[in-house]
Amino acid sequence: MRLFVGLGNPGQKYAGNRHNIGFMALDRIAEDHGFPPFRAKFQGLITEGRLGSERVALLKPQTFMNLSGQSVGEAMRFFKIDPTEITVFHDELDLAPGKCRVKMGGGHAGHNGLRSLHAHIGDGYQRVRLGIGHPGHKDRVAPYVLSDFSKADADWLDDLMRGISDGAVALAEGDAARFQNAVALRTAPPRSSAGTTGGTKPAPAPEADPAAEPEPDQRSALQKLMDRFR
Repeated sequence: MRLFVGLGNPGQKYAGNRHNIGFMALDRIAEDHGFPPFRAKFQGLITEGRLGSERVALLKPQTFMNLSGQSVGEAMRFFKIDPTEITVFHDELDLAPGKCRVKMGGGHAGHNGLRSLHAHIGDGYQRVRLGIGHPGHKDRVAPYVLSDFSKADADWLDDLMRGISDGAVALAEGDAARFQNAVALRTAPPRSSAGTTGGTKPAPAPEADPAAEPEPDQRSALQKLMDRFR
C-alpha cells in the first residue's frame, strides 16, 4: 500500500494557483488511471485504486496548506503505513518551471505544507518536487504562489502533468529513475540527430582521383643531377 499526497489549498478560489500543482498532479493520475471519484475522509479528499500491481491511495488534504500534516497523519495511521511509503507532490520555487525531481527525506525549505508534514509524520517521506520558478525576491513569493498559472504556462504544465501520469506506475513500484525518465520524455523529448532531418543521410565525401596524383620520381640521384645541366 502506498499513499500519494498532493499539496494545495481547498476551494475553487485556489484551484488554478501555482501552490496547487500537487492537487493537479493527483487529479491527472486519478483521471488517466481510472480511479473512482474522490470522497471526503481524513480531513481531505481521497480515492483508492491500482497503479500497476500496487494498491495506491491518492489524498488531497482540505485543511489548507499549513495544516496538511493533520490530514496526512490521520491517513497514515489508518492505513498502518510508514512515512517511507508516502509520496508528496508539491510546488518547488527552486526548480525552473516544468522541472521535476524526486527526493527522499530532507528539510522543508520554508514550505508551509512540508513544515506541517514534518511536525506530524517526520521527514522520512518521499517528495516529488514540481518546479514553478521563483519570482525573484522573497517578498514576492506569497503573492506569486497564490496566483494562477498564466496562459504562457499552459503547454509546459500540460506536458508535466502528462509525464507524471505516464510515470505513476513506476513511482508506485518504487522506481524513481523510471518515473523521472517518463516525465523527461514529455517535458524534454529527444531531438533528431544532426544531419538526418527528413530521413536523408549526409552525402559521402568524394573519393580522390588517382589520375590527379603525381607519379613517383624513379630517377637516380646521378640522373637528377645530369638533368639539371641539360
